[in-house]
Amino acid sequence: MATPNWSIAQYRMPGEMRVRAGILMDGSVRALPAGWPLVAVDIFDDWERWSTQLRDLDVHSLPLVIGAELAAPITFPRKVLCAGANFYDHAAEMGTATPDPAAPPFFFLKPPTTTVVGPFDDVRVPDLAHAGLDWEIELAAVIGRRARDVAPDEAPGVVAGYTVSNDLSARARFPRPSAVQAPFAWDWLGHKALDDSCPLGPGVVPAWMIDDPQELAMRLSVDGVIKQDSSTSDMVVPVARLISAASRWVTLEPGDVVLTGTPAGVGMPRQDFLGDGARVRAEIEGIGAIENKIVGV
Repeated sequence: MATPNWSIAQYRMPGEMRVRAGILMDGSVRALPAGWPLVAVDIFDDWERWSTQLRDLDVHSLPLVIGAELAAPITFPRKVLCAGANFYDHAAEMGTATPDPAAPPFFFLKPPTTTVVGPFDDVRVPDLAHAGLDWEIELAAVIGRRARDVAPDEAPGVVAGYTVSNDLSARARFPRPSAVQAPFAWDWLGHKALDDSCPLGPGVVPAWMIDDPQELAMRLSVDGVIKQDSSTSDMVVPVARLISAASRWVTLEPGDVVLTGTPAGVGMPRQDFLGDGARVRAEIEGIGAIENKIVGV
C-alpha cells in the first residue's frame, strides 16, 4: 500500500511519559521548529494558522529525533465518536438489514482518555479469555475546526487530517441477559469502552494530502493472516456526510476523532476472537500502519 510522505505525530523519549509533537517521515521522527506547539492537539486547536505553516514547512530539513518512540498522534481527543454499521459488506456479514444511506447514521462514544493508545502500544485486556475481543479497522477523521450543524458540502473543510484506528470490541460483554427492559439489553459501555480499545496512528496525514478519502484501500491482519481487505469506497455514508450528521447532535471541536466504520472480515460471525499475544496490524492506503499486541491481564 502507498505510504504518506509525512504526517503529524507524537513521540516520547525513552523513560519519559511526556509526549511531544513532531513529524513522522519515512519511519523516522523529526523535530518541529522552535515556537511550534508542544503537543498535537494545540496544532489542531489553531489549525488555520498551523496548517498554513505546515504547507510551507521543509520537512526534509527538520532534525531527526534519535530514540523517539511513537505515541498516539493525539493525546487526548476531546471526543471519540464512532459510526456503526457503515459498510455494506460488514452489515451483510453481521446479518443485519441493508443500511439505508439516506437514514441518519448511528454513533456511539469511546472515552478518550482511557481508550486511546499509540500505534505500537500493547493493548491490555482484563479477563481476555471471556471478552470475545474483536478487531475493526477504521479510517479516523481528525477535526480541525469547531463546527456545529455543518452542511455536507462544507464538512471536508472541518477535517484537519486522517489517521488509522482499530475499534476493538468486547463482543461477549455486549448482551445483557438480566436487562429489565429491551432498551437496556445491550451494554455499549462494556462492549466498546474498555481501556486501550482505540489504537490510533501512526500519524495524522493532513487532509490536503489525501486525494479522496472514499478511495482508500484498508487491510487488517492478525498474526500475519489477512482478516479484512476492503476499501473506504464501500462506506454507506461517506466521510463528509458523517461529519455533517455528527455535528447536528454535538459540537465538533478541534482534535476530536471520528471513526467512520469497519468493513467485512471481523471475527464475530465466525466466533474468531483475539487471544493473548495476538498481533493486530491495521493499514490504510496513504496513511500508514499500526500494529498492537494483545495482552491478557
